[in-house]
This record gives sequence, C-alpha cells and structure tokens, in this order.
Amino acid sequence: MLKTLMLAASLALAGTAAMAQTATQPATPPATRPAAPATTPAPAATTPAAALIDINSATEAELRVLPGIGEARARAIIAGRPYRGKDELVRKNIVPQGVYDGIQARIIARQR
Repeated sequence: MLKTLMLAASLALAGTAAMAQTATQPATPPATRPAAPATTPAPAATTPAAALIDINSATEAELRVLPGIGEARARAIIAGRPYRGKDELVRKNIVPQGVYDGIQARIIARQR
C-alpha cells in the first residue's frame, strides 16, 4: 500500500513538472519589442581590464580563483615576482603551457 502511494505521488509530481515546462510562446513578437541588433556582442574572450587579475600584485586567494592554479602554483607565482609580461609564467616554468592557455585571457602583468 505504501509503495503504491509513493508511486502515485512521484508520478503526480513528474506530471506537474512536465506541464510547467511546456509554456507556449506567442506566434508573433509583441509590437513593442525592439529590433535585434545588427551586430553580435563581443566574445567573452575580450575581458575588460578591470576584471583582469594582475599577477604582480594579486593575493594568493585571488590567484587561486584561476583554473589550474592551486595553493602551490599561487605561491610560486608570488615568489617569482615581478613579471615583465604574463608569458613569463611559462618561460620561468611557474605554470605549464596548458594551464597558461586557460588563464592568459584573465591575467595581466602590470608594471609599477
């Protein structure tokens, strides 16, 4: 009896969720909707300068948010400062090329 009741409840919930996902779209867009822009937005690879992490001044915690940068690599980056360019992370064997490829658009090496 309990199994039957549980099965019925789960089927009812599944049916409700399926019905909630089937919202219909109007056949024509509303008259007040603005026209689509002629150009596409810039790709995510063009990160604004404010969002870049400066490898010459970032804290260990800030560096660790980068993919492939853990505690040891963050400390190695800090110990290898200052950097003239962000590509020095690979040239000085701080990070491997694959990790650098994943973070190069998110870092900068500002000069003081």
